[in-house]
Amino acid sequence: MASTGRSGRAVMVLGTTSGAGKSWLATGLCRWYARQGLKVAPFKAQNMSNNARVVPTPGGPMGEIGSAQYFQALAARVSPDVRMNPVLLKPEGDCASQFVLLGQVDEALSRMPWHERSDAVWSRVLAALDELKAEHDLLVIEGAGSPAEVNLAHSDYVNVRSAVAANAACLLVTDIDRGGAFAHLYGTHQLMPAEGRALVRGFVLNKFRGDATLLEPGPTRLQQLTGVPTVAVLPLWREHGLPEEDGVYDAGPYSSAAPGVVKIAVVAYPHISNLDELQALRRLPGLHLHWACSAAELEGAHWILLPGSKHTLGDLAWVRERGLDAIIAAHAAFGGVVLGLCGGLQMLGQTLHDPHGFGSLGAGTTPGLGLLPLATVFERNKLLQRTRARFTTPSLAFAALSGLEFDGYEIHQGRTTPIGSCTAVLRNSDGKDLGWQCGSVMGLYAHGMFESADVLKALFSVHAPRLDEVFDGLADFIDRHFEPGFLRGLL
Repeated sequence: MASTGRSGRAVMVLGTTSGAGKSWLATGLCRWYARQGLKVAPFKAQNMSNNARVVPTPGGPMGEIGSAQYFQALAARVSPDVRMNPVLLKPEGDCASQFVLLGQVDEALSRMPWHERSDAVWSRVLAALDELKAEHDLLVIEGAGSPAEVNLAHSDYVNVRSAVAANAACLLVTDIDRGGAFAHLYGTHQLMPAEGRALVRGFVLNKFRGDATLLEPGPTRLQQLTGVPTVAVLPLWREHGLPEEDGVYDAGPYSSAAPGVVKIAVVAYPHISNLDELQALRRLPGLHLHWACSAAELEGAHWILLPGSKHTLGDLAWVRERGLDAIIAAHAAFGGVVLGLCGGLQMLGQTLHDPHGFGSLGAGTTPGLGLLPLATVFERNKLLQRTRARFTTPSLAFAALSGLEFDGYEIHQGRTTPIGSCTAVLRNSDGKDLGWQCGSVMGLYAHGMFESADVLKALFSVHAPRLDEVFDGLADFIDRHFEPGFLRGLL
């Protein structure tokens, strides 16, 4: 299906709930339509996630978007940019989020009441949508949550308002593994505004286990009630290879791990971020990835991994409150591997100084875990930067990384400097130090090392599938399970 030169077409994936499968289905559709010869771009008006990627802003500085839209752009074979996710909300607590508009933090919008923000930003969101439509043959749009949240309908521009603005052919996907799928689809369809219902072209049953012939008369009855056919029954597929939108699959307690595997405990503090970069670890043979929220859950680990954090000082306090600090220190003292990424790096240092009082602890200096001789000062401006990073001469468990390079990114609000004897083990192409090691403890500012097949091969002696293989697998899966000709017919 070669490009016709026309622009402005759109396909949209809506969901009956969060977690229904919108993100991965939209990613698969991006690759499926791109393989038909179309120039495709993803779009999601607003995302709420602490998983973010650094991407260009047209004619301006680097910005950040949700990781899901970043991967969707790669699946579509286009360069990601901030217009693909014009609004990103990064939770900082139960009732507060950092508001990122077109890639940049907007403090005024962060403080504005929820409903008022929608009116304030819709024109900017619509402009991004229109620009992308004009530049591409097809937009693959992802909704958020459910389009039937009647309490939010007047301010929700992510679902029906975006669908209507793009005149999108919509799919409504539900997670049948939760139960009640037909009620979810019917209720969502009926509660949507009339202009939204008119755009729904097909229902998708996701995460199905069993004999699909047993679904009848459900799909037939649903079509009689709504006029909408069920166009795909997608089997449950946990190993599709994409990161989860807001988490990493937990392989379970170490007691379930096979003998001889490398056991990696990820410290799961409340404001954990950038977890998508760990996706490859859970898919590698010979590794067992596990959440750790208590000291007991760190016992038996070969590696302890401190990931990124949206609130480093608050999460460091949480680590201490739960007694994880003592276990991490003892693990390092016995030569166990400890790796800190971004916020995790900051925690591993000697001191963290917050002169502006960004965190809930107020201005002041907080002692770190003391496993690396580093000092961090939090600054007003966030650093957003793509980087080509190179390992210098790491040692011990990391020795095999010597000389390896990977493409990564920096996204942090602190500046870290050595205050004692510590080996710099990672530098960017400008010669700036991005990582340090002392004994079996390493901390890195650059995200992305575990997305490098070369790094994974060096550390764990196994092959990891490249992203292009993952995207093609998603497209093949969709092609097998959608009604023949339906996806072409959406256009």
